[in-house]
Amino acid sequence: MQRINVIGTSGSGKSWFSSKLASCLDVAYIEMDALNWKPNWQEASNQEFVDCLTQACSVDAWVLDGNYSRTNEFKWQRVDTIIWIDYGFMRTFFQVVKRSFHRAWTQTEVWKGTGNRESFKRSFFSSESVIHWMLINYRRNKKRYAKLMANPPNSNIKCIHIKSVNDAKNFLVAQRKKQAG
Repeated sequence: MQRINVIGTSGSGKSWFSSKLASCLDVAYIEMDALNWKPNWQEASNQEFVDCLTQACSVDAWVLDGNYSRTNEFKWQRVDTIIWIDYGFMRTFFQVVKRSFHRAWTQTEVWKGTGNRESFKRSFFSSESVIHWMLINYRRNKKRYAKLMANPPNSNIKCIHIKSVNDAKNFLVAQRKKQAG
């Protein structure tokens, strides 16, 4: 595993898992949201996004955190492993609500240098809410990712399906042990 894409629906824990895995493997951690979002919640154009992603992925090994189907053509040519974080609906819903509440309460900048912060209005009372996004897309993403795992974009990609927090923690422990020798 040298070039890993961690996927999962919003609130599934991709960022937590990806950053821990990158640290464990001592490779670059690339957060796709941070490459996509500009100040004032503006998204990068497709070309800007792919250019940023190309630059970030120019190193030999990395863990890429995110879905963004508009980057699939780029990603599937480079990844050797896809890890799907696939927790149950209630767990994912709880996580996205907890994260949104925390961000709105603390007014923490979501991606450094963007000035983007979540508010209670944006998080809980807006169609732009990540909670709303998760509710609308959870089942659709589950079906889409199941198809991807059953039929990866090329035969060289290894697919790993993580279904619980314990599975995630055990996977990380196993990777640490492999790195240690």
